Amino acid sequence: MKGNCLIAQSGGPTAVINASACGAIQEAQKHQEITGIYGSENGILGILNERIFDLNKEDPKTIEGLRYTPSSAFGTCRHKLTSDEEYDRILSVFRKYDIRYFFYIGGNDSQDTANKIYQKAESAGYEMRVVGIPKTVDNDLWGTDHCPGYGSVIKYTAAMVREVGLDSEASYSSDQVNIIETMGRNAGWIAAGTALARQMPGQAPDIILLPEVPFIKEKFLNKVRDILDSRKKCVIVVSEGVKDTSGAYLGEGSDDVGTDSFGHKQLGGAASALKELVEQEIRAKTRQCRPSIINRNGMHFASEQDSAEAYEQGKFAVTTALNSTSGVMVSIERLSSVPYEYRLRTIPLGDVANTERTFPLEWISDGGMDVKLELFSEYALPLIRGEVQVPIQDGLPVPVRLQRFFI
Repeated sequence: MKGNCLIAQSGGPTAVINASACGAIQEAQKHQEITGIYGSENGILGILNERIFDLNKEDPKTIEGLRYTPSSAFGTCRHKLTSDEEYDRILSVFRKYDIRYFFYIGGNDSQDTANKIYQKAESAGYEMRVVGIPKTVDNDLWGTDHCPGYGSVIKYTAAMVREVGLDSEASYSSDQVNIIETMGRNAGWIAAGTALARQMPGQAPDIILLPEVPFIKEKFLNKVRDILDSRKKCVIVVSEGVKDTSGAYLGEGSDDVGTDSFGHKQLGGAASALKELVEQEIRAKTRQCRPSIINRNGMHFASEQDSAEAYEQGKFAVTTALNSTSGVMVSIERLSSVPYEYRLRTIPLGDVANTERTFPLEWISDGGMDVKLELFSEYALPLIRGEVQVPIQDGLPVPVRLQRFFI
């Protein structure tokens, strides 16, 4: 089937989402069946608003530079398609520009959108191939061993926690508590990743709080007191999505809590809530840190393995579509952890859409306040190996920028 392809990005940016786009573009350029390669500005909104640009007009060096450029070079969005008119509009744009291959790079909600577009095209009799390319630092997509972006975010965050621990150890003050808040609405994969910071027992982080286990105030306070009694310092990592036993988020009362177009709460404030609790109940000197979007885009310390896998998944999406497969998402099947081996396969978009893969309960320890490092490290260490070689100018990383030649 000959025709143009369209690539779009959606959801939260990562350090390696552009590597997936690069893989898809460079693979598409090898096949004569794909007559044109377009990008959509700001995800699905770019299709609705007809903001489509020609990727073949970009300098090949710029396309290659996407492999070391963080964030979403195409622009992203969080837009929920809610009406038949919007789907009809999308199909009319596809027809107008002869889009026969559509690749959507994103997380849970993006895969749901891709699945619905696939279904609408099928029911309308419009022949095209739709393939989802996974992306999410939260690592919560069902049906894949891990997600592009996860290895890089835990590499960066674990390094940061290790450095916070060293800072805490060096301080002359006693009864000092440092609280670091990570992303993770319903899954604690990122917070758990900070366990890799420990070089030996007794080093930071001392407590890891995950959304999978309800927060119990007295249990937490007693743990903090025990750590301060023995070591005089305590480093706590808390996922933004931690809830108490009533189901309320720790940061529920924060002004930062809002709701996106998919109805998901936009969280923040868990660290603030814990800081207030520790100061009131224990009277310890307490600091909080909320890296938020800083560490998810940390390309200067991104995982080479993560970037390489993201690139390969972009390429695989194109060859999958050219093999007459549609309505699927690329996924990783782990074959071995030691040595690390994997293969790429596909799973139906309908199986992925609106599902979440939480952190395994059997990997959680210490009454819900820590991670079994021996189990988790076997899973996670292969994902953080190596560093992306980022060009440096005047001491700072140099990303590329697409010129976006709109058609």
